[in-house]
Formats: sequence, C-alpha cells, structure tokens
Amino acid sequence: MPEPSYLDTARGRRLAYHRTEGIGPLVVFLGGLKSDMEGAKALHLEAWAQGRGRNFLRFDYSGHGQSSGAFEDGSVGEWAEDAADMLAAMPDDRLVLVGSSMGGWVSLLMARGLGARVAGLVTIAAAPDFTEDDWWGGMTETEKAEMARLGRIERPSDYDDSPYIITRKFIEDGRRNLVLRDPLPLSMPVRFLHGTGDTTVPTALALRLLEHAEGPDMRLTLVDGADHRFSDETCLALITDTVEEVLVRIP
Repeated sequence: MPEPSYLDTARGRRLAYHRTEGIGPLVVFLGGLKSDMEGAKALHLEAWAQGRGRNFLRFDYSGHGQSSGAFEDGSVGEWAEDAADMLAAMPDDRLVLVGSSMGGWVSLLMARGLGARVAGLVTIAAAPDFTEDDWWGGMTETEKAEMARLGRIERPSDYDDSPYIITRKFIEDGRRNLVLRDPLPLSMPVRFLHGTGDTTVPTALALRLLEHAEGPDMRLTLVDGADHRFSDETCLALITDTVEEVLVRIP
C-alpha cells in the first residue's frame, strides 16, 4: 500500500490523505465515526476513480487512522474543521462529497458552509445530529449523572471490542453543529442512500433528513435488508453508480 501524504493544519493537526489525480469535480469520501480511509467504501471509490480517470480524495480525521491525535479528544465539530481544512488545501473549485454515517453529518456541514463549491452530495446511512438525538436522548438518568460527575461515559461498540468514549465535550460540541433544527438548503444534486436493515441509524432518520432538507434535486434510495456498513457488493456498486448519476447532473 502506498504511504499517505500529510496535511499539517493551522490548528496543529496532522491529517493523512490519499489523492487520486484525474478529471472533473473532486469526489471526496468522508468516513464515519471511528472508521478510517482504508475501509471498503473508501477503497472501492478510489478504485472506481482510478479506473475512470476521476479526481478523488480520501483522508483520516484527527484521532482516526493515520492522522494525529486521540479519538476521545475529538468531536464532530473538530472533525468538520479537519474536513474544511483538507478541502481548503485542495485546488479544485468543485466538490462532490460522499459522506458515510457521521461523515454524512460532516458532509451536510460542508454543504452548508462551503456554498456553491459543493456541486454534488451523496450520503450513505447518514447520521446527522446523532449526539443529541441518539446518544444524549437515549441516555438514562444514571448515565447523565455519571456524565455530569466524570465528564464521560463508556458505551459498547457494535463494530469492535473497544467501547465508545462519550465525553461531555462531544455532546456539547454536537449541539453547536446540529443541522436538523434550522433550514438546510441543498441546491446541488443530492442522493441519500440507506439500508432498511440498518440497526444503528434507523430509516426514520433518513426520511426525516429528506423531509427537512430543501433542494431542487433530492432523492432517497432505500436498499432492502442492507445494514449500516452498506459495504456488500450490491451496495458498493450502488454507491459508485449514484456518484456517477450525481456527476452527470451537475450543471
């Protein structure tokens, strides 16, 4: 595997990335919570881009993968800062963002903050506002008391042996970055992908996002039985097919 390049940000973070040079808008993969740029979706998109001569970028947020920092010190807002810094360092004037799970939330923050530079958007099992609606909203009074006392709690992960460390900072920062409470205009072609077998992010959230966002070209595709990973051969093919659909619809 080739060694990554690194971006040293003004915030003191060192972000690892791989860039594929090609034509057209820069397709950017934004990964999920505790995932990294070596995952199946990121690598599938990279292989697609290389096969078609397309611009593509995958990277690790701080505290993830090969980037600097510790996961438990981070938050959604800081990872959105990482994404903004990485995109600012790229010369491309048009971007197509592909956000998975938490990366779907980050991609919505980027679409809101970068304006016309975001020319297309694809989300996969997007999880906007999960820190408030799922984590904080799902905590027991005992857990909230522990959070107030210790500044953190632990929850088991469905995907590895190490628990999620949920910090007070994570919850409070999430509240500053919510996207489903205020208007969410999305003027670019937008495609939301979600599996009906997703037990981590329910399809009800996908419907809520579709109903809340405002835009001239938005569609939600539900895949029967697909789980939160959305990484089997059928789902991976759908992701790249959807990116291609968005690319051809960019004015």
